[in-house]
Amino acid sequence: MPTALKTSLGRPLGSAAARRLLAQDQIPAVVYGHGMTPTPVSVDRKELRVALSGPAGLNTVLELHVGNDTYPAIVKEVQRDPVKRNVRHVDFQQISLTEIITVHVPLHVKGVAKAVLSEGGLVDPVVTSIDVRATAANIPNEIVVDVTNMTMDSVVRLGDLNMPEGVSVVGDPEFVVVTVVTTKVEEVAPVAAAAEGEVAAEGAAPAEGAAEGAAGAGDADKPAAGGKPAAGGKPNK
Repeated sequence: MPTALKTSLGRPLGSAAARRLLAQDQIPAVVYGHGMTPTPVSVDRKELRVALSGPAGLNTVLELHVGNDTYPAIVKEVQRDPVKRNVRHVDFQQISLTEIITVHVPLHVKGVAKAVLSEGGLVDPVVTSIDVRATAANIPNEIVVDVTNMTMDSVVRLGDLNMPEGVSVVGDPEFVVVTVVTTKVEEVAPVAAAAEGEVAAEGAAPAEGAAEGAAGAGDADKPAAGGKPAAGGKPNK
């Protein structure tokens, strides 16, 4: 059954007027759909919060009171403050209770993937919501993915999701919505470090004693200054 929500007509337009409304806990909004002229309205912040507090959340089907008229509607878009995250503007879309519409639905995972955890992996949802098509009466509150049987090689694609009766998923069936990432750091054998050590050892300069010995051996082949040449040798010129 739709949830009643009252709006107020005749709100002033412009950013300054919107700030004044927000300061009074009145949220600027607009109503459109089914050929109606977009109509600026405002809605009480507390009443909006209460209307959307049920399990359907933002997909709650509303009985929207606009002046003397009443429309079945859903929240099509919400604009939030980038810092405080409180609602600053709402788009309400008038709908027919029998037409198929496209809505965003939260995507949640359940279960414990023990095979993934045992290998140091982690189940990683790629998205937090998906688009589905359904009538207002068939809009699901959420889509739940059971990850209990996932392994390190597993992925869940859009086409793998089980949709409730009367609901179809929107998008590429091959699009990945849940995957597995590894959290282990593989140890690499220090082969490269050992090879660098060997090269350094081969190219290292000889020890000081060895260098002096080599120099001494070279000098021993030369006669001392003013000395006679070795037997059988020729004098230096």
